[in-house]
Amino acid sequence: MDAIEQLISLFERFPGIGPRQAQRFVQFLLRSSPSVRRELVDAVQSLGGSVRQCPRCMRFSSSSAKLCSMCSNPQRDPKLLAVVASDADIAALERGGTYRGYYFVLGGTISLASEKTNGLRIKQLLDSVPARIKAGLTEIILAFPANPEGDATAIQVRERLQQGFPSLKITSLGRGLSTGSELEYADPETIKSALESRR
Repeated sequence: MDAIEQLISLFERFPGIGPRQAQRFVQFLLRSSPSVRRELVDAVQSLGGSVRQCPRCMRFSSSSAKLCSMCSNPQRDPKLLAVVASDADIAALERGGTYRGYYFVLGGTISLASEKTNGLRIKQLLDSVPARIKAGLTEIILAFPANPEGDATAIQVRERLQQGFPSLKITSLGRGLSTGSELEYADPETIKSALESRR
């Protein structure tokens, strides 16, 4: 396999990227200056050294501090915790501009094919709740995609939270999000509507 084909096959592994898009990426890089390609290589290489997971919310961060900038921000509302599938969902909620609580990244959703929760951080979430309650937590918002996998994940996480913490209010995003939609692609107004109509 030559270098062009190899790079195309690497780009195809990215979520949501098909062969034609992967080919466009490679064509763009071929037309770009060596300095642009070097910048991309340097950025990918620096991911390993400068990026790590925040131990509290599990999102990736390039902060050199122990906690990421969101978890260490005292201006955020400790009464609210949004549980999301991925880091991209945090970015979507932040774009909405109305949510000011903290986050926890579950690391994906349940695969309906296997119904296994392997790789999901449900135990870490449950373990973190007592300290969050001491800090003022009163509501957990399950902010998963509006699709069957997101719904299955919400049901399982809700059950586990209600068993361990019956006094907590547990809500889900309202259906300002259309069924089948990914949170990360929703516009700010839709996010705002989904947050306001949570139940």
